[in-house]
Amino acid sequence: MTETRTEAGAQRRLKLRERLLDVARQSISTRGLSGLKARDLASEAGCALGAIYTAFDDLDELILRVNVSTLERLGRALDAALGQADPSDALLALARAYLDFARREEPSWRALFEHRLSGGAPVPNWYAEARNQLFGRLEAPLAELLPHQDAAARARLARTLFSAVHGVVVLGLEEKLEATPPEQLDEQLETLVRLIASGLAREARAH
Repeated sequence: MTETRTEAGAQRRLKLRERLLDVARQSISTRGLSGLKARDLASEAGCALGAIYTAFDDLDELILRVNVSTLERLGRALDAALGQADPSDALLALARAYLDFARREEPSWRALFEHRLSGGAPVPNWYAEARNQLFGRLEAPLAELLPHQDAAARARLARTLFSAVHGVVVLGLEEKLEATPPEQLDEQLETLVRLIASGLAREARAH
């Protein structure tokens, strides 16, 4: 009897987690991270405010779980863009797919970078692993461009390249520097990636 009650309690907790995640995903996708409030979340999920903290360690964990689902969708979009034999074309395809995703799911995409853990705590390993898979998709074309580079240096380069692309996308979408029509942002992104890929190819030939 006790085991049955325990199993039933675990099932209720799992269903509550799923319901809260669904509501939080919808809230972030429509109102952004700043629009996610614990009291509203509980109300929309049909549970008590305190129930959030029986389903998750805290609100930070809930947000990170939502962000993981965003990273998974982004990963699928990047994977769908791959297939080019030329590594420079592959990097450009990944950059374009990243920009397209940011445009398509802007509030959820922004939440990936807006959220900060309370007290400056480090992100848990399960989230870091999900995030690092994003960088890992850049490493295969980089390995073709720089076949003599060791894996650790290539991983650092993948993060540098991601940062450059992300910067262009953020500034372009926010139009902080100047008005940036979509076609102009597309051109800027292509120019950046082509220049980087060309420079890396020259470096490889120098070896």
